Amino acid sequence: MKRLRSGFRSPLFGTIAIAVVLLLGISIWLLTDSRTSRSDALRTGGLAGASVVALYALWLNDRRRRVEEARQEIERRRHDLETNRISDERFARSVELLGNDADQVRVGAMHALAGLARSRAGYTQTVLDVLCAYLRRPFTHPRFGKTPNPEDPEAERELQVRLTAQRLIHDLLPPHDDTGRPSYDLDLTGAALEYLDLSGRRMGSVILRYTYLHSSTNLSGCVFTGPVWFTAATTGTGRLSGRFRCSGTTFRERAWFSGTTFNSLADFTGTAFEAEANFKDATFHGEARFAEATFGDAFTLRGTTFHDDVEPPEGWLAEEQRDETTKLRRA
Repeated sequence: MKRLRSGFRSPLFGTIAIAVVLLLGISIWLLTDSRTSRSDALRTGGLAGASVVALYALWLNDRRRRVEEARQEIERRRHDLETNRISDERFARSVELLGNDADQVRVGAMHALAGLARSRAGYTQTVLDVLCAYLRRPFTHPRFGKTPNPEDPEAERELQVRLTAQRLIHDLLPPHDDTGRPSYDLDLTGAALEYLDLSGRRMGSVILRYTYLHSSTNLSGCVFTGPVWFTAATTGTGRLSGRFRCSGTTFRERAWFSGTTFNSLADFTGTAFEAEANFKDATFHGEARFAEATFGDAFTLRGTTFHDDVEPPEGWLAEEQRDETTKLRRA
């Protein structure tokens, strides 16, 4: 009985009832006119009834479409939740493997993290933070000393892992002219790095306080959109002398090189310091190149020592001192 009553209340039953009423009502009304034939009256009434059925079909199709869209949205959300769960598990597992004793396992874990960052952009900053944290771990190598000792196989294997981390950081950073992606931050405070190459990349805030930069360091063609801190950093020998290349680079905010020690060539040719550039108490033991460099708010050289040739920026002159150092003064 309940099923029969619900059938009477269904939209389909109401549509059929309205269509029949229109068919009969319009047909009878038209038959009252002597000029209308029976066939014309039935045809007109049939069209009126059919239009009601057609409207019901359109409504039913729209309802099915909305139900299907809702189902697809639920499936999409379920898929996203499952993907996030898998990504979180993959991330956690990779971070755990970074503590593995085998160097090849640590390298594989780093590549897994980089792959996760490439597939899910939301992980990029987190993965960069993890790689930087790995590089901040205490590390030394026989080549880094003033009197190199015989090669240490364990230190060499660890160095290869760290070089992998540095390459992956370079690859994950956007190119210097890519303004459609975020400018990611790096914190390498106190890290011992060799062959650090971030050339041609775009970064936000970069911290290299008390960092040891061995062999050749290349920051040429970079764009730093946030403040950069090289406070008390040191360039040193490795396989090569500790050259510091930073030509054609743009510092949008402050560039802090106070107390930094450059033990070999320091090349800032054509670099644009758009905000404050501070080289207070910095020491240049090798050649210093500032030709064609431009400065914005301030260029601080208080206490800076130059022990070798200097290519000064425009508007400055290099002046030899009695203690065999060089001082920059305004022209």
